Amino acid sequence: MRVELERSKLPGLRDDQLQLSDPGNTVCSLQTHSNSTHVVAVVPLNACGTQIEEDDDNLIFKNELTTVETAGSLITRKHMFEVQFYCQYPKRGNVTLSFTVHRKNVTIWERGFGMFTYQSEFYPNDQFQIRIDPNSYPLEFEIGTLIHMQIEAVSTVNNTELFVESCRASPYDNPNYPSTYVIIENGCQVDPTIKIHPPAHNKQFRFSMEAFKFIGLHDLVYISCSVMMCEAGNLDTRCSQGCIKSNSTNSRPKREAAIQTARHFVSQGPLRLRRSSERAQSPVTNLNLNLVFIAGCFLAVVGMISAAVVHKSRTPKIKYQLLPAAEN
Repeated sequence: MRVELERSKLPGLRDDQLQLSDPGNTVCSLQTHSNSTHVVAVVPLNACGTQIEEDDDNLIFKNELTTVETAGSLITRKHMFEVQFYCQYPKRGNVTLSFTVHRKNVTIWERGFGMFTYQSEFYPNDQFQIRIDPNSYPLEFEIGTLIHMQIEAVSTVNNTELFVESCRASPYDNPNYPSTYVIIENGCQVDPTIKIHPPAHNKQFRFSMEAFKFIGLHDLVYISCSVMMCEAGNLDTRCSQGCIKSNSTNSRPKREAAIQTARHFVSQGPLRLRRSSERAQSPVTNLNLNLVFIAGCFLAVVGMISAAVVHKSRTPKIKYQLLPAAEN
């Protein structure tokens, strides 16, 4: 809470004659924020003697400025001035938060290549005709189903080609996250389920792979790729080298002319993997539960019959015989 008092309304009153309910803490000093025209008190909600009250709708924080004979006094007999103040906060409120899930396109300018834009999108099938609506993100998949992704460079410069050097998956939208799953590395396919599809032109890269989830409490998957543009057909570019194994020493010198761009990161997601509890329960599971219930009932009946047989077998046999007629 912040309270300001005009000094012109407090003639003859010194700063050391004013204090909050409990001035013991240094943050409660009026000297810190006051100036030549105003006495200023900045009061924490949990210090300086602030008290809290509540009603059905609000939390109310109260304190007061009062005069004292000497600084730090506990009592006064010359109570000349007192200002009570409070702040109240509603107990309930509406909070709205909006954010864009679908990643935006990445626009780059580089010497020799001009302005170009990377587009990274998911598609419903391997025909790559109509992209999935950005408003439907995060996209929901089940583990093992195929996901289809296309990366495309839009450029007005002819005779250029796109190269995807690496792709990684992470539970967070951060390509530098320490625990990532490698899909493509150094232009080589690493994930065993990945399938590369032929592009419509040399500025596209299309692939499919089986959906997966990260172990632990991670339901989201983001895919980030390192991409670059090269002069098409030039054997001295990284694009022309393709897959390079980690132990390979094959490298080509770069010419001074701009024949390839720097590496750029593009990402898209998230993919949300459905939890097992969200999936429809299979008939097999229902059948198993029914079998367990029937078997349980059967065992219970058998148990009752067995108990009855045991009880009957343990019941002592009573022999009856005629008693002699009573004589008078």
